[in-house]
Amino acid sequence: MVASSLPTVVEERSAIDQASLWSRHRGSLLGDRRAIQRGDIMTVVIEIDDEAEISNRTNRSRSGSETLGVPQLIGLPQRLDERLPEGASSSELVSINSGSNSTGDGSVRRNEKLTLRVAATIIDVLPNGVLSIAGSQELRVNFEMRELLVSGYVRPEDISRKNEITYDKIASARVSYGGRGQITDVQQPRIGQQVLDAVLPF
Repeated sequence: MVASSLPTVVEERSAIDQASLWSRHRGSLLGDRRAIQRGDIMTVVIEIDDEAEISNRTNRSRSGSETLGVPQLIGLPQRLDERLPEGASSSELVSINSGSNSTGDGSVRRNEKLTLRVAATIIDVLPNGVLSIAGSQELRVNFEMRELLVSGYVRPEDISRKNEITYDKIASARVSYGGRGQITDVQQPRIGQQVLDAVLPF
């Protein structure tokens, strides 16, 4: 008798949960609507404002001096001096002076700013619960196409209550933002010029 009443109690609780505003069900008023399973959609917020500045300076100086002479070598220098022109001597056969100076200066400055929002879909759930996401967006204005691609891995706990995740919390993030069209084509050098730039050594 007790066993037969259990299904009835479970069904009543299920019906109450579905009708309650405080239910944990995703469709309720206060339910958790964050993406957690394959096929769910979330919003990726890309806000990049990076600035890097690197400056290097190198200064190197070196000098050397070498002198070689054979004043006594079984009498050979004396015999050699007799055959040398007037004023020449074999006392200092070789004298070498060398010097070098090297100075290098380099500077790199980069400033990048990008603000985008794109919807991404969960394409896989790893055994440890990490979500693999991928999203794309295309915008066409007249004859110009803009493309935005994003992919990476996110943790479910990093997804906000608004079902959004920021770019800095995506592991192995890959963001591609570019386009194609008439304006982009005009900005690129011609094929012949690109071949010459790759072939010519000067």
